[in-house]
Amino acid sequence: MRIGLFAVGRLKAGPEKDLAARYLDRFAKAGPAIGLEMARMTEVAESRASNSETRKREEAGLLQKAHPEGGVLILLDERGKALDSEAFAAMLGTYRDQGKRDLTIAIGGADGLDPTLYDKADLTICLGKLTWPHQLVRILIAEQLYRAVTILSGHPYHRV
Repeated sequence: MRIGLFAVGRLKAGPEKDLAARYLDRFAKAGPAIGLEMARMTEVAESRASNSETRKREEAGLLQKAHPEGGVLILLDERGKALDSEAFAAMLGTYRDQGKRDLTIAIGGADGLDPTLYDKADLTICLGKLTWPHQLVRILIAEQLYRAVTILSGHPYHRV
């Protein structure tokens, strides 16, 4: 299963970008052995529209263009379902085992996600009830993707 990340906002060079890249690289190297591969990282600039509803609508349009048709769509939202790392790994494994070809994890912009996306999403999850800047969310989700691979493959990285 090919996994893509979609993010509103671009990471500038610096420690956040380096750390996210490190975990995505680990995921890309370890994932294929268990049927998970890093497909793409799509970054789009924040909309410059004058109001938040228009910005969210424009950003949603860019997500819909980037998301492969028929693929699984997972939204990251503070009001989503909280999963622990093992449940996150199991969810990825289930989609993979169901023969899903593509999965996109979407990180919204400063205004959040357009309401129309929630109806199209297969799942909405949160990384806790706190609001996180997109730079940190990228690091967190990249690490969890790598951790999921280690859990699914029985590697000792994930210790409880």
